[in-house]
Amino acid sequence: MVKGQSAWIRRYRPAPEAAVRVICLPHAGGSANYFRPLATALPPTAEVLAVQYPGRMDRVNEPYVGDFEEMTERTLAAVGREVDRPVALFGHSMGALLAFQVAKRLEAEGVPPLALFASGARPPGRSLLPRHTRPRTDEELITDLALLNGTDERLLDNQEMRTLVLSALRADYRMLRSYRRDDSALACPLAALTGDDDPVVPVDDAGGWSRHTTGAFGLHVFAGKHFYLADHWAGVSTVITKYLAA
Repeated sequence: MVKGQSAWIRRYRPAPEAAVRVICLPHAGGSANYFRPLATALPPTAEVLAVQYPGRMDRVNEPYVGDFEEMTERTLAAVGREVDRPVALFGHSMGALLAFQVAKRLEAEGVPPLALFASGARPPGRSLLPRHTRPRTDEELITDLALLNGTDERLLDNQEMRTLVLSALRADYRMLRSYRRDDSALACPLAALTGDDDPVVPVDDAGGWSRHTTGAFGLHVFAGKHFYLADHWAGVSTVITKYLAA
């Protein structure tokens, strides 16, 4: 971590003069590093800030957050220090639900985000979480990871890395089970992004995010599974840039 940098925020391409900040929230078991490619894909007029949750990477010795409301509060506190200029929120999977709650709180505090980008996630009004978030054996979790196509299999061949990956995943799934259905709507524009072959979030489910904004809404479908982003950072960057320009 760079000296003086918040434990929660990573800047992979600092752009202190950027007009807007895009704050990215990772998926279950994920880390800030997942959004490094987006930091270079977006033009320098937008600075990417990626949230680093406790319990992973350089925060591996910190305890995981066990309650979704607590995660929202702590993430909001970190994000709140970055709103000296306009911000947009981008969340993938679990991160999209967290980004929605943070956006709600920012609007209530009078600093609404420019837009919310909800990627690879069922909308917050859905009452049931996907099956894979329920308690699973190591073997079942690894099978699910392979289905989602989001983890380098070579990492799971290393016992130490396998333990870290599965530990973070289990902790986030436990936290997700404390999430409560939310039918409210934001005022800011909202874009839903998904893969056309996502086994967790069918395209129709992703379209359900339209009910969670009174502003402009767009559905953007890319070729791929749950982690379609790995092959489409340039296209995702184009979507983000379009909304920010509007």
